[in-house]
Amino acid sequence: MRVLLGFLLAACAPVTWAAHGYALWGDMKYPPGFIHFDYVNPDAPKGGEIRLVSNLRLSTFDKYNPFTIRGAAPAYLSQLMFDSLLAGSLDEEGAGYGLLAEDVAVAPDGLSATFKLRKNARFHNGDPVLAQDVKHSYDTLIGPHTSPAYKTLLVDVAGVDVVDDRTVRYRFRQANRELPLTVGGLPVFSRKWGQGKPFNEVVMEPPIGSGPYKIGPVKFGKDITYVRDPDYWARDLNVRRGTGNFDRINVKIYKDNTARLEALKAGEFDLMAFYSAGDWARRVNGKRFDTGELVKGEFQHKLPTGFQSYVLNTRRPLLQDVRVRQALGLAVDYEWMNRQMFYNSYQRVRGLFGNTSCAATGMPSAEELALMTPWRGKIPDAAFGPADEPPRTDRPHDPAVGGLRENLRRAQKLLADAGWTVQNGTLRNAQGQPFVLEYLDSNEGGARVVTPWMRNLEKLGVTLRFRPVDFALYQQRLQKFDFDVTTIAYAGTANPGQEYADLFGSQAADTEDSGNLAGVKSPAVDALLDRMVSAKTQPDYLAACHALERVITHSHVFIPQWYSGTHRMAYNAWRLERPTVTPPYFRGETWAIDTWWAIVPPKTER
Repeated sequence: MRVLLGFLLAACAPVTWAAHGYALWGDMKYPPGFIHFDYVNPDAPKGGEIRLVSNLRLSTFDKYNPFTIRGAAPAYLSQLMFDSLLAGSLDEEGAGYGLLAEDVAVAPDGLSATFKLRKNARFHNGDPVLAQDVKHSYDTLIGPHTSPAYKTLLVDVAGVDVVDDRTVRYRFRQANRELPLTVGGLPVFSRKWGQGKPFNEVVMEPPIGSGPYKIGPVKFGKDITYVRDPDYWARDLNVRRGTGNFDRINVKIYKDNTARLEALKAGEFDLMAFYSAGDWARRVNGKRFDTGELVKGEFQHKLPTGFQSYVLNTRRPLLQDVRVRQALGLAVDYEWMNRQMFYNSYQRVRGLFGNTSCAATGMPSAEELALMTPWRGKIPDAAFGPADEPPRTDRPHDPAVGGLRENLRRAQKLLADAGWTVQNGTLRNAQGQPFVLEYLDSNEGGARVVTPWMRNLEKLGVTLRFRPVDFALYQQRLQKFDFDVTTIAYAGTANPGQEYADLFGSQAADTEDSGNLAGVKSPAVDALLDRMVSAKTQPDYLAACHALERVITHSHVFIPQWYSGTHRMAYNAWRLERPTVTPPYFRGETWAIDTWWAIVPPKTER
C-alpha cells in the first residue's frame, strides 16, 4: 500500500483528451510543447551528491523489490528507479503529462485509454521500453505476489492489449474518469527483471527500470547509494528537465532518532525532515546552525491534510460498538497536547479530505442525503446531521465546546449505554470482562505522545497498554490486523478514488495486508465508494465524497490526530541549492531529491 501510493501521481486532475497528457475535471496548466515545469531550474548543474537519512521508521532493508508483500525495500527506490507512462506535476492538483508515453487518447465512451510509447524510452540495460513491458508490469502487479492494494485499485481494469510494439491499450469495465490517470501512474519495469522466477522470489536482483537513477554502492544495514544514469533517456524531456540533478543520492540508516539528530549536527548528511515539534523547537541547534552551514526551513504547502489518526481495529470485540469508539475519542485532549507538547505547531485533523473540495461541511446537501437515505439504519444516525467535529477542551465555560471534564462525562454515559459499568472499582461489561486495550507502536518514543490519552482513559476505567515492538514485527502484525489500536499517517489526495476501496472496502477488510486496518465492512460504504468512482460529473463526485466522509467520521473508526501546514526540514546551505519557486503540492525530502542541486566547488588546476 505505502509503495503503491507513491506511484499515484502527486494528485489527480482535470478531463481533456489532450495528447500530451490527461486530466480529470478541467484544463491542464501546461500546454502541448511546454519546455519545463515552472518550479524547476532548467539550468541546474548536474553533479555532486546529497546525503540523506532513511525515513522508513528506522528500519533497514532486506530486498530490492518494492512491490512484493514481505520484507522492506530501501527508501526512495521506487521513485528513483521506475518511470511511468505519465508524470505528475507539483503545482496543480493532479495532472499527468507524457513521460514514457508521448501520446494518450481516451475513447469517447471512456472504456479504454491508449498510450503510445516514445521511441527513445530505454531501460537501464539499454533495451527499449515496449508495450509488452507495460503489459508485463501490469500483469505482475495484479498477480498473487504483490500488495492487495494493486488489485483493489485496478479492479475496474478489464485488461491490457498490446496493439503493437509501442502502443498499449488499457480496457476498463466501466467508464471512470480516474482510471486513465491511475494506469498512467503505474510503475513500468522490464520483462527481464527476475525472468524465469516467481515474482516473490525476485528479491536481491537489482530492478531493471527506466528511471533517472540506478543502485550504486550498498552497505547492508548502513546505507545505500543511488547513482545518476548519465545516459538517462528522458534527461532532456520537458517533464524531467531541471530534475535528477545529483550524481549520487546517499541514504544512511540510523537506529534511533537521537542518533539521527546528532549525525545531522555532526555534518554526516545534508537534509533531514522533522516530524517532532519538540525536536524542531528545542533540539535542532548547534555550531553548524550558528555558522549558517545548517539552516532550518519551514516550507508552506497546500497539500490535503490527510487523516493521521489513532486507528481502532473494529475486528476486536471491545471496539465493535460505535459508542465505545466515540467515548475513546472524547478522552483525547488535543488542545492541551498541542499547547504543552507540540509548541502550538499543529492543527487538528477534521476528516478524511481536509483542505480539499471533498471535505464535508455543515449539514448534508439534498444530493448527499439522496445517497445516504437508502442506508438509514445501517449507517450512524449522526451522519444525517452536521459534519463531525473532533471534541475540544479549550473553552470549558462554553456549553457548545466544553472542556475535558465535560467530555469525560459524555464518554462515561456512552460507555454505560454500551453496557460498561464500574464493578468493584473496574470498568467491566456484562460478562465481567475488564476494558483493556493494547496500543501497538514500532517506536518506544511514541509513549510520550500516547501517555496523556492513557491517563485520561484511566479516569474512565479503561486501561490502554503501550506495546513497542521492532519494526519488522510491527509491520507483520499490521499486515495480519493483529492489533487493537495504532497510529497511521494517511496521506491525503485532492481527488480520492478507487484507492479508497483499499482503506474502507468490505473486500479489503478480509484481505491480509490491505489498507483497511480499521476493518470497515459496510455495504453502505461500498456503495458510496462506487458512486464516488463512477461519478460522471464533478457535482455528483463531490456529493459522494462528502457522504463518504460523513459516514466514516461518524462511525468513529479513527480518532483524528493532527497535521502541519508546513514541511520542516534542516539542510546544509553550503552544499545544497534549491529553486526560487516552491511548488504548492510537494512532499518533504522528495522535492529536494527531485529538484535541488549540489553546490560543487570549481576544479583547480594543478
